[in-house]
Amino acid sequence: MRVELYTHKNSWKIVLLVIAVLIALATLWYTETFLKELRAEEQKRAQIWAEAVKVIANSADQMELSLALQVVEKNTTIPIIMTDVDTNIVTWRNIKVHARNEQQYLKTLLDEMIDAHEPITVQLGEGNVQYMFFRDSYVLSKLRVYPIVLLFVIALFIAIAYMAFSNVRRSEQNRVWTGMAKETAHQIGTPLSSLMGWIELLRGQQTDESILVEMEKDIDRLITITDRFSKIGSQPQLQQAPVIATTTEALGYLTKRNSNRITFTFKNDLGDEVLIPLNSQLYGWVIENLVRNAIDAIEGKGQIDLTISDGGTYVVIDVTDTGKGMSQRLTKAIFRPGYTTKTRGWGLGLSLARRIINEYHSGRIWVLKSAPGKGTTFRIQLPKGI
Repeated sequence: MRVELYTHKNSWKIVLLVIAVLIALATLWYTETFLKELRAEEQKRAQIWAEAVKVIANSADQMELSLALQVVEKNTTIPIIMTDVDTNIVTWRNIKVHARNEQQYLKTLLDEMIDAHEPITVQLGEGNVQYMFFRDSYVLSKLRVYPIVLLFVIALFIAIAYMAFSNVRRSEQNRVWTGMAKETAHQIGTPLSSLMGWIELLRGQQTDESILVEMEKDIDRLITITDRFSKIGSQPQLQQAPVIATTTEALGYLTKRNSNRITFTFKNDLGDEVLIPLNSQLYGWVIENLVRNAIDAIEGKGQIDLTISDGGTYVVIDVTDTGKGMSQRLTKAIFRPGYTTKTRGWGLGLSLARRIINEYHSGRIWVLKSAPGKGTTFRIQLPKGI
């Protein structure tokens, strides 16, 4: 999987996010339009109620009174407060209040009604004018909150589903990596045993010992690789190990096998040797991965600096190169399984490195700094004790 695939994947995530936002905005717009219509209907009902009260106060016609009373009685949802011209509360309707704080609650509610709607003037006979204040019914108030609650529930459900799917996918990836690693270790083991037998045979035929020594070094290297692969997928044992010596040993293996165009430096700011909980083989694999990536990032001449220092409760290891560097966006993707900028490779090196450091050693690995054309610095933090 290449960078282009990750960019394409991220573009689809952005598209889906935009679609989700548009759906949410459309839902809120439609709901608000619907609520405005309901609110207008309630205002009409409030106006009719005010007219009915006016009829009751001024009419002597029995039929009119009967109809007006029916209108008044049927309003059981819209909260209403009637006041005099000085906004002193005269009566109210469809409001639940407690006896202890009745007046204070009604005054607070009246202030809200004054801000919500223009009052309706009700003429009750000669010189008797009252004002009717009202607000949205309790049902309408709940409906205003409903779409927000609905969107929140949908978003929560999607988030939970996404995390569950990610965990399942990660578990499947872990099983695939584990099976692949153990099968690789198994497959290497057979020809490795054969090579060891061939060396003994060649030694018995008086072959140049210097050649056999170099061959044995490569066989030892294959044994180390096999052991590393066999540990992937199971919790490795950590032992108190010298972190400086283990780091320099991993660095030394690569410095002897690379071009003289690259300069390697090792700086020890930690001081004396420190023993920390390590699986030396897996930790050495991480250092080799970072240094190998640094070598690949350098085009032509360059320099790789490895610094080890004291970070309080942590030991800090920095690997810095003068290579091509990367953008901030790419630094967030390089630890993903399958990510690689190379034309060859599976893109598992840094993903496994993070697993080894974060999960097996309870540490942390990340890109400390990087910029195009200015190189990259990886940082590892390893706890001094677990």
